Amino acid sequence: MEIADIVFWPVAMDIKYKEVENMLDGYIDVCFFNGAIRNSEQEYLAKLLRRKSKILIAFGACAQLGGIPGLANIFSAEEIFETIYHSTPSTNNTLKIEPNESTKIVEGILELPTFYDEVKPLDKIVQVDYYIPGCPPPPKLIIQAVEAIRSNKLPPKGSILAPEIAVCDECPRKKEDKKISEIKRVLDFVPDSEKCLLEQGIICMGPATRGGCDAKCIQANMPCTGCGGPCPNIEEQGAAMISALSTVLGIGEEKDENYSVNNLISQLKDPLGTFYKYTLPSSIIKKRYKK
Repeated sequence: MEIADIVFWPVAMDIKYKEVENMLDGYIDVCFFNGAIRNSEQEYLAKLLRRKSKILIAFGACAQLGGIPGLANIFSAEEIFETIYHSTPSTNNTLKIEPNESTKIVEGILELPTFYDEVKPLDKIVQVDYYIPGCPPPPKLIIQAVEAIRSNKLPPKGSILAPEIAVCDECPRKKEDKKISEIKRVLDFVPDSEKCLLEQGIICMGPATRGGCDAKCIQANMPCTGCGGPCPNIEEQGAAMISALSTVLGIGEEKDENYSVNNLISQLKDPLGTFYKYTLPSSIIKKRYKK
């Protein structure tokens, strides 16, 4: 059954910004906005589509939380350009050329978007009505959202269109309340497919991550990386996971030196990328601040 016409889909349709600009405000019933805001073009498009849409939905982890690109918030725009255009081993840029926002040529002026100093989730730029989490959003959640729109049964604005459960609640693995003395990575060994990954020493973000994905990654014997965002009523996903991890590490409960704080912390190869892989721009931390 046909329920909608698609009027703007840049990756699949040849449609220009001008055509969207010429639409009446509120012409679009529902807009699924994918991606975080990193530059001036993305900000302009976010504001344009907000104006033209009755309902704006942040679609996926990047739009909702900032996503993986948001990990770049620990660097300034200048540091990113320095790395990309000058200091990488494969870069040969003796003329020290960097992108210019405006370049005059015979045919006219060429313009590039302004590259911002930080990545922001969509709701830091415009008002967002609903959120669909995931990287990418699970098909089940997309279908449920479309059905809620079709039947006019959307929840109150500001809602996340996903179950109010944790990934652990969907996980079928056995949990034994076991303490661990070593933090491992999936490249170190093949985990037991029936036992809790966290209790095998693998950092699994399931305890701090909103469900709705049916624990698909875990069922493939890979840990949850947190793309569903924080659990309901939890503002800081990274802090919540660190708290959950402290209970399974057994710190202070064993005399064995393997359980020492310093030893266990040294085994965390990438704390920021582990605990804030998708949520750094929307977290309390947000970015690195220079004095």
